[in-house]
Amino acid sequence: MRWRGGRQSSNVEERSGSSGRSIGKIASGGGIGVFLIAVVVFFLSGGDLGTVMDSLGGDITPATYETENVSSKEYTDEKEFAAVVFAHLEDYWNEEFDKRGQSYQNPKLVLFTDSVDSACGQASAQIGPFYCPADQNVYLDLSFANELSSSYGATGDYAMAYVIAHEVGHHVQNQLGITDQLNALRKRVSETEYNQYSVRLELQADYLAGCFSKYLAEQTYQGQPILEAGDIAEAITAANAIGDDTLQKEYQGYVVPDSFTHGTSQQRTSWFKRGYKYGDLEHGDTFNEKDLDLAA
Repeated sequence: MRWRGGRQSSNVEERSGSSGRSIGKIASGGGIGVFLIAVVVFFLSGGDLGTVMDSLGGDITPATYETENVSSKEYTDEKEFAAVVFAHLEDYWNEEFDKRGQSYQNPKLVLFTDSVDSACGQASAQIGPFYCPADQNVYLDLSFANELSSSYGATGDYAMAYVIAHEVGHHVQNQLGITDQLNALRKRVSETEYNQYSVRLELQADYLAGCFSKYLAEQTYQGQPILEAGDIAEAITAANAIGDDTLQKEYQGYVVPDSFTHGTSQQRTSWFKRGYKYGDLEHGDTFNEKDLDLAA
């Protein structure tokens, strides 16, 4: 993905622990990117993230990887990359909402190391990326890009772009009222049934990430296409790597479909591809799709 020198979002904040400071424009660097996927961590083991459960629909539990305690000063490239992708997402979703005669409120990207306080509770870096509807912020631990590559085999900068786009997809769902509708169901259905709705919510976020990717594939920077050969394949590899079935097999050796909260690897890649194919909101109604496996 071509990103160096691109416009950076001003809706970016850097925090360390519970303290924070606005970083606005981020200094240029060189290398891979930064992103988040609030998916790797839902069901693996113990603990939760307080009210993030209620806001996102489903328990968020820590994965079994270790996070390095590294100063965010070492992540210059990652911060710039994240801010550039976030700016593209702002352009895309403002344009899409404008087409529908609706107003879009830009979310904020919060970059952190070690731990962070949010309106959904405090999260350690082990929680992974997440979106908090209560403050409309996307939270990204700066070391997650390395984990995505080293632990899950999802290499390349666009794997991380997919992650951010997925999380911003949750913000879009919040803006459209979909998140509120789902939360209203929580007290009326069983945990197993609610997990099924959670899967559909997550697959829709994957679809929206695909829509954004289609948009970006049509954009240029300094006369060159922004997306490069292999970028979409990187996103698909990431989506496949973090499917519920794949993660459960890796971490516990067996699969428990009733505990799925994000969808299988096939479903995740299928809905991302569908979004990339159609690039509109009309084909992304996961809640009324009978067969989630055949969505593409």
